[in-house]
Amino acid sequence: MVTHMQTPPIAYCPGSFDPITNGHLDIISRASRVFGTVIVAVAESAQKEFLFALEERVELCRTVCAHLPNVEVQSFSGLLVEAASQAGASVIIKGLRQALDLSHEGPMTYMNRSLRPEIETVFMLSSPECTYISSSLIKWVCSMGGEIEAQVPAAVAQRLRERLGKA
Repeated sequence: MVTHMQTPPIAYCPGSFDPITNGHLDIISRASRVFGTVIVAVAESAQKEFLFALEERVELCRTVCAHLPNVEVQSFSGLLVEAASQAGASVIIKGLRQALDLSHEGPMTYMNRSLRPEIETVFMLSSPECTYISSSLIKWVCSMGGEIEAQVPAAVAQRLRERLGKA
């Protein structure tokens, strides 16, 4: 019997992470149990206005993912599938909170497959307690003085309150 040593796959987990939430962490930590390396890929996008600069989003992701030894954080620009390829990833991880997310992610998956058929997209359903969490909603609730500690890590809640003047 011949056995082959196979390199554990690298998974690319992209997002804007403005800011990273417990929903993101749910997907990242579960992916880290399945894949050899998970690269949290923080998107630099000229099409979107962010509350936090790219460097801040990367730093917050590094802070809250520090307990996951096989998780790396980096930024990327340009086409997602090209950045994943350059990072050596064979899988793109996408979290789905609800069916509506699939209607947005499906066409992007097909386009990515046409560009880089060797990279597979894997969808992970959010844990039930995370299905309502979104960065936009968290920012709005925080801006109105609401409690966000159950939806984001403590470091993120503190940074949000400082940024939005609610500290």
